[in-house]
Amino acid sequence: MHTVAVAVVDGTAQFELAVACEVFGIDRSDQFDDWYAFKLCAAEPGPIRIAGGLLLETPYGLDDLVDADTVIVPAAGEVAGQHGPLVEALKKAYANGARIASICTGAFLLAEAGLLDGRRATTHWMHAADLAEQYPAIDVDPNVLYVQDGRLFTSAGTAAGIDLSLHLVRLDLGTDVANALARRMVVPPHRDGGQAQYVDAPLPACDSDTLAPLLDWAVARLDEPLTLADLARQANVSVRTLVRRFTAATGTTPLQWLLIQRVRRAQHLLESSDQPVERIASLAGFGTAANLRQHFTRVVGVPPMHYRRTFRGERRVSA
Repeated sequence: MHTVAVAVVDGTAQFELAVACEVFGIDRSDQFDDWYAFKLCAAEPGPIRIAGGLLLETPYGLDDLVDADTVIVPAAGEVAGQHGPLVEALKKAYANGARIASICTGAFLLAEAGLLDGRRATTHWMHAADLAEQYPAIDVDPNVLYVQDGRLFTSAGTAAGIDLSLHLVRLDLGTDVANALARRMVVPPHRDGGQAQYVDAPLPACDSDTLAPLLDWAVARLDEPLTLADLARQANVSVRTLVRRFTAATGTTPLQWLLIQRVRRAQHLLESSDQPVERIASLAGFGTAANLRQHFTRVVGVPPMHYRRTFRGERRVSA
């Protein structure tokens, strides 16, 4: 029987831990021919105080984790230097041939163990930049829901742990079993797109008060076909000077900034109105629905109507 071990430390996140328990920890042998042996493995002695103040007692420890077939590492709060014994156990488990998966910021523990060096990985979009900065040998992809690189698996934040867990079941027991489990959990067996559709992307910071009036002017005219020349004329500078000052102040180019603001306008309209996509394309400055779909999908990761269904629900809306 395939053994799944979940690493538990003080501060382990409740939801991420619950995902592993729900998918792998419930005995489903009456529903499916094969299922998993499941062990919650304490990384330290005594009751474990997981996030939220809940106490967890388990007879399993790091020796059991090292011998498991699959090891799952949920989010665990502060990581660097805090969980040395667990880091060493992860190294041993991987050397023994285990498949190791992290949920959300659990990727930092895999990184601390050196398992992700030279590999592609992901984590919650809010922490992706920190992972890349602290562990530059990792190819961090902040846009996906989960990544498989050999025997190492990493997932994005919180609910992406469900996506990854179902993927592991699919690999082990097949698509039919994974789909049946997803139906029992009342979740989709596979979600389209990546993290980009969930990222709260604020306006780029502007370090120059002189550009603030221009930004306000442009945001008020997103439905118009603005050009670099229009922006430069409004700022009363040359195009070259505008590009230089704009990039220095915002960290991006004027046209890229305009594109992101138009996508944000489209997101807001898709979430808050029943306007048809053609009308939203016009109001956001994309001109046609085809242009909106192209740019929106590239930036957000899913088409406009998929985004609308996700964030506005299944209300009747115009196509």
